[in-house]
Amino acid sequence: DRIKFNMCVSSNFFMELAKFRAARMLWAQIVKQYGASEAAAKMMAHAVTSRFNQTLYDAHVNLLRSQTEAMSAALAGVDSITVTPFDVPYKTPDEFSERIARNQQFLLKEESHLDKVIDPAGGSYYVETLTVAIAKEAWKLFLEVEDEGGFLACCNDDKVQKAIRESAEKRHTDVARRKEILLGTNQYPNINEMAADKIVELKGSLSCACGHHGDACEAPAGLPTKRAASDFESLRLETEAASNRPKVFMLTIGNLAMRLARAQFSTNFFGCAGYEIIDNLGFDTVEAGVDAALEKGADIVVLCSSDDEYAELAPAAFKYLDGRAEFVVAGAPACTDDLKAIGINDFVHVRCNVLDTLRAFNAKLLKK
Repeated sequence: DRIKFNMCVSSNFFMELAKFRAARMLWAQIVKQYGASEAAAKMMAHAVTSRFNQTLYDAHVNLLRSQTEAMSAALAGVDSITVTPFDVPYKTPDEFSERIARNQQFLLKEESHLDKVIDPAGGSYYVETLTVAIAKEAWKLFLEVEDEGGFLACCNDDKVQKAIRESAEKRHTDVARRKEILLGTNQYPNINEMAADKIVELKGSLSCACGHHGDACEAPAGLPTKRAASDFESLRLETEAASNRPKVFMLTIGNLAMRLARAQFSTNFFGCAGYEIIDNLGFDTVEAGVDAALEKGADIVVLCSSDDEYAELAPAAFKYLDGRAEFVVAGAPACTDDLKAIGINDFVHVRCNVLDTLRAFNAKLLKK
């Protein structure tokens, strides 16, 4: 009855809520097997909001992330909560950010009254089903660990660390492909925001030789501690540090709905690297669009039109541009192979690895 469990709470709202309920259920069963008192069967749980999904850019969105995380923990009935201040990724929290973090809890308690109901999620079919499902999977994992000699033995064999590294790698890949969204970082970035100046050197851990600002470095066989946004942030900080800021010109032409949609997609895509975006209402010919792009000093020209029109427009634009800037087609049209055959190799679409694509453009375009 003197054991306290410290758990992180992340952004999957209902999953996190159910996680605490499942943990209490399993702990009570374990304690019962030891014949301990009822008081010992009650899990003492402390929740800490995540650093993994916090971001350097659009940092005030961190307030929304930590608020929903604190809410899921409160609804799960934890005993105490630590809300991580929104500015942790780039500085030591100051009086303002720490005060805001405390007030986030007070808001849930004093204005939303989340402390007035015991187990408010109890009876919800979805939450109850999710709770049982998590408990079953957790118990299966618990038994597997016991069969392999217990937790310490699994740690010594690197099995626990390996499982966590594999999970972290998948999460980072999902962020790179935008399967997992970090608002303001890998989706809908504020392209005019500069963040390098607000990074303050933390004693020993804020920045490292790897350039992972706000992250502690991990040993090759240790536990990964890198935030989800770190790779995108390093990419964008490279753009800020370069002597030139690449310009991306949207050559919008043809079908109105498709060219607008693809221009917006491409704006978000290249904005994640901090590039300057030049959007347009539309051009009558690809020649007029290319001339306008070169007049603006564009480094990248993105052709935005419909799939049906690309077969004719893309070769004409590529030939007229003649290597004077990088040429990109927005989308994955059926004629992709034909376009590649004439030398068009860059396409941006929803199946792209956004991070790898932007790294390649940074390597081509940035001047140190």
